[in-house]
Amino acid sequence: MFSSISKDKKNSSPSTTLPTGPDKDGAQTTVIAKGTVIEGKFACSDNVRLDGAIHGEVKVDKRFVMGEGSHVKGNIHARDAAIKGKINGDVFVQEALHLLETAVIEGNISAKTMVVDEGARYNGSCKIGESAASAKN
Repeated sequence: MFSSISKDKKNSSPSTTLPTGPDKDGAQTTVIAKGTVIEGKFACSDNVRLDGAIHGEVKVDKRFVMGEGSHVKGNIHARDAAIKGKINGDVFVQEALHLLETAVIEGNISAKTMVVDEGARYNGSCKIGESAASAKN
């Protein structure tokens, strides 16, 4: 009746895996590697995988994925987001926000839907729902 899922399988959820080709919308993925630091505003019309750091505002038209050890110092605007890194700024997501076990957010959150895994932390106000997601985006 109940199935058991190992921790390894649970951690390899599709929301955190890096797409190898175009997604269902035909969007490619821009990868910002570990050790890379971007200073200033960053904007991308496709998906973004961040393993480095961005010091400035981030605007991603599609999916924004932050790997463990990544860091953003600034506000984030995205359609969808899966976070394992640290954010010092506000997060505005039009659709789904997923805070994974190592996520740390020091700022306010606005999203249509949100999933918070055990261990993830945020310090700020949190507005979830249709009106919250459309108000700031």
